[in-house]
Amino acid sequence: MEALRSVLRGWRGGDGLDEAALVSRARAGDEAAVRSLIGRNNQRLYRIARAVLHDEHEAEDVVQETYVRAFTSLERFRGEAAFSTWLTSIALNEARGRLRRARPTVDYTRMEKDEAGRGGEVILFPMTAGTPSPEAEAAREQVKRLLEDAVEQLPEAFRLVFILRDVEGVDTQTTASLLSLRPETVKTRLHRARRLLRAELQKALAPHFSEIFPFGGRRCALMAERVLARLRALGHLPGDPSI
Repeated sequence: MEALRSVLRGWRGGDGLDEAALVSRARAGDEAAVRSLIGRNNQRLYRIARAVLHDEHEAEDVVQETYVRAFTSLERFRGEAAFSTWLTSIALNEARGRLRRARPTVDYTRMEKDEAGRGGEVILFPMTAGTPSPEAEAAREQVKRLLEDAVEQLPEAFRLVFILRDVEGVDTQTTASLLSLRPETVKTRLHRARRLLRAELQKALAPHFSEIFPFGGRRCALMAERVLARLRALGHLPGDPSI
């Protein structure tokens, strides 16, 4: 189990072969091809499973089960969609199956109607090029945790669409196929997810707005002295009070 987790966390296939060639080799029992396919898909599968289950260990189990099911039944893969899409479908089914009897069904129809025709907004966090300082790295980690917590608060239906579309970059049509939705519904849920995410981030950050761009202490005092000096020079204040 630990060995497989190590593969899931760290292996990134770099052999340059396209997906179809790797699948063909995997069918022939090529271990390197299997490892490469795992490396190319583990991030997406983990994110999808984590979005459904809210539990990192269960998500890892789902990823493992997905690979086991896929690579032991490659004869079922016909190539009508991308292999990564097929894996994602298996992972979704596996993760949802674990929740089927544990979570009530939520009706999102009214929430979606509220958002019909309204655009969503994306919040971008620009990253600085180069090697970050320890302080910048710590700040980046805080932002990552804040984003993860906000995404966790999204309702499952919106969270899955957000992960697939905005995090993994899956196109609308494929997302609709994976989730058995109409493309229009995918767009509506993505807009709603972005708005909910924005609201959640604003709620978390609002108490700290007064702390950003601080300008106090010595900096504040020096600014006051410079302004007063300018006003005196312009004749709007008496001369140097020390005279």
